[in-house]
Formats: sequence, structure tokens, C-alpha cells
Amino acid sequence: MTNNVVPASSAGAVGIAVAAIQLTDPSTWWHDIDQSPTWQNRIFYTLAVLYGVVSAIALIQLVRIQLRVPEYGWTTQKVFHFLNFLVNAVRCLVFVFFRSVQRLKPEIVQHILLDVPSLAFFTTYALLVLFWAEIYYQARAVSTDGLKPSFCTINIVVYVVQIILWLVLWWKPVSVLVILSKMFFAGVSLFAALGFLLYGGRLFLMLQRFPVESKGRRKKLQEVGYVTTICFLCFLIRCIMMCFNAFDKNADLNVTDHPILNFVYYLLGYWENEGGFIHGNQHLEHEIPLGN
Repeated sequence: MTNNVVPASSAGAVGIAVAAIQLTDPSTWWHDIDQSPTWQNRIFYTLAVLYGVVSAIALIQLVRIQLRVPEYGWTTQKVFHFLNFLVNAVRCLVFVFFRSVQRLKPEIVQHILLDVPSLAFFTTYALLVLFWAEIYYQARAVSTDGLKPSFCTINIVVYVVQIILWLVLWWKPVSVLVILSKMFFAGVSLFAALGFLLYGGRLFLMLQRFPVESKGRRKKLQEVGYVTTICFLCFLIRCIMMCFNAFDKNADLNVTDHPILNFVYYLLGYWENEGGFIHGNQHLEHEIPLGN
């Protein structure tokens, strides 16, 4: 009679091998973290802290600029930091109460609450592109009269289209409209990325042509290059992730059971973008009153 009993040492080795495979299998630990309420809390509360810090920095920057040049009124920089403060404060609150947000009914309320900060985020950084475009054209003695109307027109079109999508989605919540809304945000992110590449790149090349012997000018050149690269890449990454989000349920964002994706998306696409610009922009001394 054949002995089918597996030796204890062999069974132990098999168990260790299986455990090692499970530990090294990305899908296993990824799924475990996604399904863990503890890890969900840690990740979303970490995002809340990060966004709260950036919001506080933006508010401090706004107060600092106001105390330094109160006579200029609402300049482009002041509006930028004010919008930064609002966007990050709202995001911070959404992450703190993320479970309550997921339970809001009707579902269109969730879409609006999550999409409005994204719209304001686009406006904030479109304002930065406008800021750089004004610097570039003024340095080349070119009229900037058409820049602000163009900025307002683009933002109005973006907001009107999104409001129409919300209304249609509220009237008839079908999956095709959800995909269309996500692809719209992907297109907006791509547009913002190209804006940074165009005017950030132009400003960088223009500054390169000036003498850079002084430490201040060399530092400003480095800042423009750094911020342009960071903003372009982050908006591009956001665009790509939104495309996957639109067509792949496993890449769905803004849900509690995908905390890792949310962490990567908001860290790369938002927080690094915010922190990188605030680091660079705090040294820019060029102030442009909005009324001019």
C-alpha cells in the first residue's frame, strides 16, 4: 500500500511558498488594502491633511501679498491664491467626510460635490497660464487686451458644458453620460497641460535669452522651468487616469473601495501640482492688477 502522507517539513515549505507568492502578488495586497476600512481611513485622512496644509499655505500667501501690496487691489496672484485656498479647503472637507459623501442621494449631488472643486482647480491654473501669458506678451511689447476675454470665454464654456451634463445626468442617469462627463474632464485636463507647455515653455525660453548672471534671475528661470514641467506632467497624468476611469470600472475614482487609486490620482494630479507651484510662485514679484 502506497504511503500518501506528506512529510511535515514539505508541508511547511509549501505553506511558506504560498505565503511568499501571496505577498509578492500585487493584486493580493492591492485588493487587501482596497477592502480594508482601516486603510481607507488612513489614506483618505492623509489626503485630507495634505490638502489642508496646502490650503493653509495658500491662505498665508494671500495674506502675505495683501500686507505687502494692499494698494494694488485684487491682482492675478491674489485671486490665484484665494482660489487655491478654496479648492483645497473643499477637497480637505470631502476627504474628511468621504463616507458621508458616498451616501448622498440623489447621486447627482455626489457628482456635483466632487466635480465643482475640479472645475475651480482648472480655473485656478488657467489663471496661472493667463498670468504667464501676460508676462510673456508684455515683455515682447504685444497687446494683452484679448487675453482676459479669452480666459473668461474658455471658463464660461467649460462651466456651461459641465452644468448641461449635470442637468442631463440628473434627468436621465445613464452610464454613457457618466463616461461623457469623465471624458470631458480628461479633455479639460489635456487643454490645461497644453496651455502650460505653450506659455510656460515660451516664458522659459524668453528668460533664457536674457543675461542670467544675477542669482535672482537664474533662480526665477529655474522656478519657471520647474513649475512648467510639474504642472504639465500632473495635468497630463490626470487626463490619462480620467480616460481609464471612464472606461474601466476597476480604475473608478472617487469611491471608497479604491483608496490607492485615489491617493495616486490626487497626490500626483493635485497636491504635487499645488505644492510645486506655491514653492515657485511665492518668489515671483510681478503683480498685474485684474482691472488693467
